[in-house]
Amino acid sequence: MTRPTPEVIVAGHICLDVIPAIEAKKNGLDAFLVPGKLIDVGPARTSTGGTVPNTGLALHRMGFRTRLVGKIGRDLFGEAIAAAIRQYGDDLADDMIVADDVPTSYTLVINPPNVDRIFLHCPGANDTFTVDDLQPSLLDGARLFHFGYPPLMRRMFEADGAELARLLAFAKNRGLTVSLDMARPDPDSPAGRADWRQILARSIPFVDIFMPSFEEILFMLRPDTYWELARKRGTEDLLSCATGALLSSLSEELLAMGAAVIAFKLGSHGLYLRTTDDPGRLNSMGPCAPSPEQSDNWLGRELIAPCFRVKEAGTTGAGDATIAGFLASLLKGLPVESALLGAVGVGAFSVEHPDAGSGIPTWEALIGRITAGWPQHEVRLDLDGWQYDALARVWYNGKGGK
Repeated sequence: MTRPTPEVIVAGHICLDVIPAIEAKKNGLDAFLVPGKLIDVGPARTSTGGTVPNTGLALHRMGFRTRLVGKIGRDLFGEAIAAAIRQYGDDLADDMIVADDVPTSYTLVINPPNVDRIFLHCPGANDTFTVDDLQPSLLDGARLFHFGYPPLMRRMFEADGAELARLLAFAKNRGLTVSLDMARPDPDSPAGRADWRQILARSIPFVDIFMPSFEEILFMLRPDTYWELARKRGTEDLLSCATGALLSSLSEELLAMGAAVIAFKLGSHGLYLRTTDDPGRLNSMGPCAPSPEQSDNWLGRELIAPCFRVKEAGTTGAGDATIAGFLASLLKGLPVESALLGAVGVGAFSVEHPDAGSGIPTWEALIGRITAGWPQHEVRLDLDGWQYDALARVWYNGKGGK
């Protein structure tokens, strides 16, 4: 039977998270760090992780024809990932790349009560992913190509990002709108020592929508500022440092590199968006470019949408869900303000559940809850000169609501 033409291709990082249940120990983490000691633990919970299942399955669950492209090994962990994906659709794992000579990526999550989590991560097959793994016919008929987590995929960041640029150019040259997400690398790893300014300068010209977190892009473009703020605060949780002026400065640099739309995930503070003021660049976004009727609404905008209020059960995958909500809104052809609310709306649904996927709503449920007056959090950031539009439910800098 012929498969339906996809609307969206979601490619990039994928792994299996293995999370053993651990009871509290009298000596805390020290109880685990004893050579030769057997530690009793409970059953292990497994779940898929990475942009491919998190963003891809979210778009699928919202009703978009989505194909998932990640690289796994021909092993038990790879079989577990494929089986988990097939629970959402019999053919959703058909485009996974299965390699004979590399292991499937996995993360062992050590999560004792009252102790910060420890992640033991094997990048596995993700490190070998290249554009040559993509069948050109896979993209036929699609409107959007989303790629995620290149800092966790060695071939994507080595050689100053030559392979990442080649992959993004491949999708862009086939006429698709291209979206890119990031991850914050371990500073002591090869990815953490890579020249991310050079990698981005090489790759962003092929990217229409760039959606890193604030902390990721600060680390990549302003490492000195990142470490100075981390030293002063005694933590690398720097979201509260995201002033309006700093957000504008970072996005201005990325727009100058060639992107059309910049979005920074701000955690509990919401989502920041900046768009090009060049009509030609906006129109060159491809199939997901705003319609002629919407183009002025999207041109030269700078906005923040606050998060919606929910009872939080877990934040795993919330950023990926927010991206899915934004891309879904773009595919629907919505105005920029509605796209922002759709993004933080899907993210809010996600954090009402402990895992990355079970909270994703239908499109109808999302819109219904937003239009019913879903309350939002306050934005506790320094937004000097910005204004709040109560009707649109967003903060804006400069050009206001339409």
